[in-house]
Amino acid sequence: MQEIADTGQIVPEPDWTQIYSDTLDQAAAHKYWRDVADELRGRKLLSKANSSALERLISIYLVFDRATKDVAENGAVTKPRRNNPKAIIRVSPHWNVMREASAAAALLESELGLSPGKRSKATGLPEQKGPARPRDEFLRRVK
Repeated sequence: MQEIADTGQIVPEPDWTQIYSDTLDQAAAHKYWRDVADELRGRKLLSKANSSALERLISIYLVFDRATKDVAENGAVTKPRRNNPKAIIRVSPHWNVMREASAAAALLESELGLSPGKRSKATGLPEQKGPARPRDEFLRRVK
């Protein structure tokens, strides 16, 4: 596992070799993780609480990539089977997977504050305050 520094908390990167057997998927997952985690860290939105959502987002990105590759190679529709008079052209199941993964990724990106519409509304983690002291009650700012 690799740790992402400067977060105030340690967010370990999942061991992609335990999840994906393909080395290309492992490399893509690592790149996506670093890109998104760095973005969240830079805006002070990265915490242990959203690490599982981040892992799901990366998995959705990989599913989208796989489906996109198949649609690019085979098209968005499936060809009818030969010698079957009832066969019809259908939308590729990979096209549907692509659409569903895109919608799921957009929802998670929105929840994590990554989508453009949510960036301005997402706020960083609160600053760590020291322990309360009796004098704090008397030394408040006057408006």
